[in-house]
Amino acid sequence: MTREMSFRILRFDSIDSTNLEAMRQARAGAREGLCIVAREQTAGRGRLDRSWQSPKDAGLYFSIVLRPELKMNSWPLLTLMAALAVSDALVKACGLRVDIKWPNDLCVKDRKLGGILAETIDTEKGSAAIVGIGINLFSHGLRDTIRDTATSVESEIAAEPDVESVLQALLKAISERYEVLQSPKGEEHTIREWCANSSFAFDRQVRVSLDSDSFVGATRGLESDGALRVETEAGRIRVVRAGDVTALRGMK
Repeated sequence: MTREMSFRILRFDSIDSTNLEAMRQARAGAREGLCIVAREQTAGRGRLDRSWQSPKDAGLYFSIVLRPELKMNSWPLLTLMAALAVSDALVKACGLRVDIKWPNDLCVKDRKLGGILAETIDTEKGSAAIVGIGINLFSHGLRDTIRDTATSVESEIAAEPDVESVLQALLKAISERYEVLQSPKGEEHTIREWCANSSFAFDRQVRVSLDSDSFVGATRGLESDGALRVETEAGRIRVVRAGDVTALRGMK
């Protein structure tokens, strides 16, 4: 039986990284549901230690402390759960439908709208997951050099989104999706829901870039732990648990 999620929000005008602050709080004993929200990050991070541009009042910069009642090999599903929650929240608060790109991006028309960074840490109260979410809300936060590959909620709906409405919708969606994930058959349900909300789940032509090599293939759904299945041009199924996945333009 899962615990009902209760939230406590700590707000900052400026911070190095909401994920780093959530880690500090978790190590100090923070309970599940603690949320860090900042108007600006000075050292925002994405996957693979990439920087995440976080100009003041340009986006939602958010991290939450979770202590899941899941097997550790299922914790990667937290990223899928969070992506679904963001998708739910943007439909509810902004009327905007987004695509989910494996493993952690939110996109509109193949341009990046947001991202998720889930990290695991050890604390005196046991292992904790820190799930960070960044959403580009306002177009002024996008540098000219990335406007071809990134977008904002404001640009997509031709109106200014209400930050607090997005945050409240996100908290509600996280609570619901997280409860489902930890319920009986919740892992399978989360994977089905992710596949239903992502154009990258099946039959998408992609290039997968790994540390040592890269290959091209067609997506064939997810493994039970959220890893991506890709069928190579030679007909072999490769399971991808880390790396970059890029859609090949003009091919679906």
